[in-house]
Amino acid sequence: MSKVLFVTSECWPLIKTGGLADISSSLPLALQNKGEDVLTLLPAYRGVKKHFKPLRNIATINSDYFDETIELLVGSISSTGQNICLLDAPSLFDREGGPYKDSHKQDWDDNAYRFALLCRVACEIAMGRTMPDWKPDVVHCNDWQTGLIPALLSLEANPPASIFTIHNIAYQGIYMRHIFDPLKLPESWWHYEALEFHGNFSFLKGGIVFSNRVATVSPTYAEEIKNSDKGCGLDGLLNFRATELSGILNGVDYSSWDPKSDKYIKHPYDQRTLKNKRLNKTVLQKEMGLNNDGKLPVIGVVSRFAHQKGIDLVIEQIRRFSHEPVQWAILGSGDTNIEEELEALAEQFPDKVGIKTGYDEGLAHRIEAGADIFLMPSRYEPCGLNQMYSLRYGTVPVVCKTGGLADTVIDAADGALATGFLIAQADADEVEIGLKRALSAYQNKALWLKLRRRGMAQEFSWQESAAAYLRLYEEAMVGNGSLDANPASREERVVKEARASGRKHQTPEMS
Repeated sequence: MSKVLFVTSECWPLIKTGGLADISSSLPLALQNKGEDVLTLLPAYRGVKKHFKPLRNIATINSDYFDETIELLVGSISSTGQNICLLDAPSLFDREGGPYKDSHKQDWDDNAYRFALLCRVACEIAMGRTMPDWKPDVVHCNDWQTGLIPALLSLEANPPASIFTIHNIAYQGIYMRHIFDPLKLPESWWHYEALEFHGNFSFLKGGIVFSNRVATVSPTYAEEIKNSDKGCGLDGLLNFRATELSGILNGVDYSSWDPKSDKYIKHPYDQRTLKNKRLNKTVLQKEMGLNNDGKLPVIGVVSRFAHQKGIDLVIEQIRRFSHEPVQWAILGSGDTNIEEELEALAEQFPDKVGIKTGYDEGLAHRIEAGADIFLMPSRYEPCGLNQMYSLRYGTVPVVCKTGGLADTVIDAADGALATGFLIAQADADEVEIGLKRALSAYQNKALWLKLRRRGMAQEFSWQESAAAYLRLYEEAMVGNGSLDANPASREERVVKEARASGRKHQTPEMS
């Protein structure tokens, strides 16, 4: 049995902005079920404490890095049993708004400081300085908010192994020089061989450079990010670390996402009772203000409203299909202009377009249960979860052939293996072709039933993915044991690795 410190910036049902929250719940629980001793660390955002039975204060930290006293609270989430450690620093995390943005959808101006503190506290736990009877064998870091952890551990003698999972390489935690100095990081890290990145510095790059093993969330995405068009300026580094880079497909928590037991839908169903899916369609049409016509295909979309997700392509398809017998059920939030554009289309076509902005977990489930087709025209998609949810719900996915979408959906052209429709590229004409293929198949009842049932039979549980992470932990621990325990020697090795990574002057797609 290994001790694992799993560090994340969000975790369902405590706080959620996207798929990271689902993964940060499902993977630690899957590891716990395999007998691992897993503790998940995340900030104590406003409102998260209500999800726990009594919390215990296990440590108080006073540091010259942070003026206030920091408390570490541990407990188990009442609804799931996941073991959690909360970093309680109220002035930084107990705020109105989200984990990264305020109520006006602007980034918190002290995000670098907030998540640098999370990284420093993680290192205190990792080195056994807060819980003397519990020191992890592995620290599993997730996305840029935890990227400084492997770097800080490299300064310690005999640290635990570190794994860094990239959930989306486009979000890199990039900040300017005047932010670097107050974080009290080693001056030697302000260099392109360490954290420096095109005149700024990157949390994400720190995680990639200093960790023992790097993972990402699907095999295809692991290959894509080694190319310049998807690597966001870090493809050279990732190619150098290719033998230590793994693509492990995310899993699905079927205890939450299964139509036969889904607490959010009115009419449970499975492969043998698909007639109940039509009843859920009626419920969805009513909830979204759509005409109650069971013959009309409903196209579902649950997404962040961002360029990556191809929401502009969704808008274009609504216009192109405005005179066709189809309906749309859309849930999401993000870019304000996109929200306004979608709401205008809902006003223009009230019987055909239903839109709800924000996040509604129950409605997300009801869209999966009630829609006939699920559209994901992502320009890139590290893994994606909704296409896997859709398969289990018998909602045929139409997705771009990229990342985890390509790994999980089999195109209708493959006959007996088909589970959905792959779009060749994120282009309005190609998306239209994909939708027309799906709508044509919808008219063929026998074919559509086969697609639905075949999709529902697919298995993407966390068991296999958790086993793959356990193997990666073992590799990291073996590799970590072979490193020189002298901090200076370890840093020198990492700098040499970074120097060999190649590219220095590619502009990242986004920060």
